[in-house]
Amino acid sequence: MGWTGHQVRSLILGISTVLMISSCDLRLERPMVEEIRERGALIVVTRNTPTTYYEGRDQKIVGFEHDLAVAFGEHLGVRVQFKVLDSRQDVLESIREGDADIAAAGIAIFPDPEKAFRFGPAYQEIDQQVVCRRGGRRPSNLLQLAMVDLVVEGEAASVDLLGRLKGIVPGLTWSVAPELSSEQILGKVWSGDVDCTIAESNIVSINRRYFPELVVKFPIGATMSLGWVMPRRAMLLNRELTAWFHQMKRSGRLEAIYERYYGHLDSYHQDYDYVDNRLFLRRIKNRLPTYENLFRSAAKKHGTSWQLLAALSYQESHWDPESTSYTGVRGLMMLTKDTARWVGVKNRLDPKQSIFGGAEYLANIRRKLPDTIHEPDRTWFALAAYNIGPGHLTDAMELAVRLGKDPNHWHTLRTVLPLLSQEKYHTTLKRGYARGSEPTRYVQKIRQYLDVLEQRDLMASLKSIQ
Repeated sequence: MGWTGHQVRSLILGISTVLMISSCDLRLERPMVEEIRERGALIVVTRNTPTTYYEGRDQKIVGFEHDLAVAFGEHLGVRVQFKVLDSRQDVLESIREGDADIAAAGIAIFPDPEKAFRFGPAYQEIDQQVVCRRGGRRPSNLLQLAMVDLVVEGEAASVDLLGRLKGIVPGLTWSVAPELSSEQILGKVWSGDVDCTIAESNIVSINRRYFPELVVKFPIGATMSLGWVMPRRAMLLNRELTAWFHQMKRSGRLEAIYERYYGHLDSYHQDYDYVDNRLFLRRIKNRLPTYENLFRSAAKKHGTSWQLLAALSYQESHWDPESTSYTGVRGLMMLTKDTARWVGVKNRLDPKQSIFGGAEYLANIRRKLPDTIHEPDRTWFALAAYNIGPGHLTDAMELAVRLGKDPNHWHTLRTVLPLLSQEKYHTTLKRGYARGSEPTRYVQKIRQYLDVLEQRDLMASLKSIQ
């Protein structure tokens, strides 16, 4: 008996379905999620950069991508095993060859005509930016870009973008530096060895603090979305990842991780103070050495970071031991008379007494915060209280609860503190009016100074290659 048309179509459909399933995570070999849980480890490939994965304070591995990957591993109930490779190409090849489950390496989602990869949900938007040096050659538009010495990273998306622009910008040329990272090229722009480069906005934001002469001229090309990369067969893994990202957004945890690395940089370009940033770097050289050992000793005594104490002191006094404000606070740590008396400081203008007294006061504030506040938020809360007073901080936390916000996270409390200056709120609070916007700016500035101090070794290494 012959085949009917319906039977033939059914057979073809069945074969097609089997072929489709065999190319993804539903094949008979078992889904990748099951493989990951059975081995007890999520293998994540990444790169060693300031935006992804690096060694931070106390030799602890940190980074935006690192923290996200660890959180996803916790969700799956497995440990995370990181593989650190040098280039984007190496990272993608590792995924293509099946040597890793996920690439969390700050990679922009790109067209994939070969369908070799599967992309997770977008979690950060970035731009390509033309970056030059203050006082150097600085193009104002695309046509003027042809008039500068332009150097870009070998694997950056800017290479493809420049290739597309070549046909519409007469005389456009550029050099590719495959041996240098974006950070290293930015260092060369800063030193004047290169006129301009094109770099991703998140990388520019971080490095501009260390290189104050860098100037962002204009964005170029379309906004890009960063996403994790997986093997094409990882359909169920991607489904799990997508659901987890949605959960992270709803819970506020994704915002909290973003805040940890980028929160104090959100308005950095708009509020960028070149003079202040340049002055800070100069005073690291000519003022900080006088007091660094005192900061280190006080930090050791109170179990904190010396760079944190130094950043706090710079925000307060610019490391001027005789600094005095119109309100009467004085010294390197700008202590009030009452605070100085409470911590046993007899001479607020004595550098050692001021530093040790300020360190003790900050440690006491941090110690008395509720146990529900964890690091690094606990430090930002303590800094805010150092500025505005513990009582007003408590008022802000109470107001946050009234407004249905979580009072234990800095990324939410910093939106509540400015409300303390509004009559409809401060009249209902125990301590009344406060300039609530001041501590939010105060903490933001200290975090910027702190980052620069913690990255002094990175700055030195970048300078050594120029």
